[in-house]
Amino acid sequence: LCGGRGGGPGTGPTGRPGAGPESAGSGDRDGGEPGGITTTPGFGPGGAGSGFDAGDIERILRDIEGDLVKRMRLREVLADPRLAARLTPSMSLIEQLLRDKSNLSGVALANAKRLIRRYVDEVAEVLRTQVRQTSVGSPDRSVPPKRVFRNLDLDRTIWKNLTNWSPDDERLYVDRLFYKHTAKRTTPARLVVVVDQSGSMVDSMVNCTILASIFAGLPKVDVHLIAYDTRAIDLTPWVHDPFEVLLRTRLGGGNDGPVALAMARPKITDPRNTVLVWISDFYEFDRSQPLFDGLQAVHRSGVKVIPVGSVTSSGSQHVNPWFRQRFKTMGTPVISGRIGRLVSELKNFLD
Repeated sequence: LCGGRGGGPGTGPTGRPGAGPESAGSGDRDGGEPGGITTTPGFGPGGAGSGFDAGDIERILRDIEGDLVKRMRLREVLADPRLAARLTPSMSLIEQLLRDKSNLSGVALANAKRLIRRYVDEVAEVLRTQVRQTSVGSPDRSVPPKRVFRNLDLDRTIWKNLTNWSPDDERLYVDRLFYKHTAKRTTPARLVVVVDQSGSMVDSMVNCTILASIFAGLPKVDVHLIAYDTRAIDLTPWVHDPFEVLLRTRLGGGNDGPVALAMARPKITDPRNTVLVWISDFYEFDRSQPLFDGLQAVHRSGVKVIPVGSVTSSGSQHVNPWFRQRFKTMGTPVISGRIGRLVSELKNFLD
């Protein structure tokens, strides 16, 4: 994901060696000039020492043209119900549909929605199984066990009464029965999920909106969902339906994490009973320091902050090294990009 953004020791939040928050560039996703235009030294009218030659430019234009052809062909396929029915939903296809949905209409749009819905349902079933497997809370030992036969702890009862064994009678006399604790702790909790909706985070956005909808269906879990680029949008009203959430997202653009944090903060009414999941690759450029300071303040207030790199089925992730180091120092390291790990982290808190 996001190749070319890596950085070693001493890199700033932009990923450039020695760059600090104060020296970061614009809030554009790729760190270039507004509109995604990147100026290369010496490249332009009258420029010398260009980093591109004619072959490079030709390849770039060919890639752009190829992408346009793919999109045009996809639109043609979607406009034909017979051909659209033969498409198999995949993450790459869903990404194309989400990027191109504003250019679709009529039959093509209906078929696109059908494919997105089908993919969402398939992924939801897989994630629902993972959540179900880890959704049982630890026994609440403050609640006395119910004294019924099905809760009888036979092994413990025998062990605790071994001193009552009678060799003469060859019998074990039981003077106390022990029962298993079955009451589960279900603490009401608030889960606030903030998702970076820039182009490089499509996989994460799809997975996490579906995951948020699953947790929203659990008892006593109040889920809020926010997506952001340079603006933030509160998707909480549709959190139970990831399909509707995805249709309301807008891929691409720059980043302004502090704007999303400003929207999330009013939702934190009981800090010690709130978990804030922030999913991003954390390339915020000149907004890096303000975002980190804000998340650190939220963490100190008692909120459990879980920073997550890109969440994919394969577990691959890429996170700004500047943020990664500071989260680690704060005691909230960026967790693995594998979705199962995020499920486990959330259940540990919610249970």
